[in-house]
Amino acid sequence: MSAPVLSLPSIPSVSGPTRLRLPDLLLETDRAAADVLDGRHDHLLPPGGLPADARWFTRLRGDDDLDVWLISWVPGRHTELHDHGGSLGALTVLSGALDEYRWDGDRLRRRRLDAGDQAAFPLGWVHDVVWARSQVPTPTLSVHAYSPPLAAMSYYEVTERATLRRGRVELTEHE
Repeated sequence: MSAPVLSLPSIPSVSGPTRLRLPDLLLETDRAAADVLDGRHDHLLPPGGLPADARWFTRLRGDDDLDVWLISWVPGRHTELHDHGGSLGALTVLSGALDEYRWDGDRLRRRRLDAGDQAAFPLGWVHDVVWARSQVPTPTLSVHAYSPPLAAMSYYEVTERATLRRGRVELTEHE
């Protein structure tokens, strides 16, 4: 007598509530970074240049599937520990460097991202992103993509018991 053959359900090729996958988002941030470096978005930059004492950001493009943002980073300003709600995310660093502090389930782990580096964020990714010292004077520039477009972000704190506590949820605004 032979053992019955079990049929396992197929695993979807999509990694979230979107038709796009993390590699697609990395490609989008890479393309947008090239456009920024080629000057195609200079009209979106603030008159007089990027602020040296505050984070700055602008939406480069957006549709029902994807949001792409250009963000500047300066010392002393960070995003706080957060997730991206129901969105996948990715980034490419254009200039300078960033430190990412990601919650791994037990503690925060640091990852340095230098100009040209990329990172992708699946659902449930909780992290903080901050400016990091580099050879390039401030600010650091990065391009971020989210799919589906960000609708809400949750912010967290690490408790004394080394767990995460959600402090607040904020709805995101679009231009």
